[in-house]
Amino acid sequence: MAHLKPRELRQQEPDKLRQTLFDLRAELSKLAGNKERGLVQKDVGKVRRVRRDIARVLTIMREKGLAE
Repeated sequence: MAHLKPRELRQQEPDKLRQTLFDLRAELSKLAGNKERGLVQKDVGKVRRVRRDIARVLTIMREKGLAE
């Protein structure tokens, strides 16, 4: 998943935001599992980017008054 920009997130519908959040959390879970297994990752900063994208989506959802 590419880097998410706040402007693009604000234009999304609530259902799309929830789906994006679900996808990001699934990706983070997968990355954490790979880290625990000791698998080598090409992009070591991906976990940090995914965590920040999750925070970005949650912030937009809170701005719009949507529940998690």
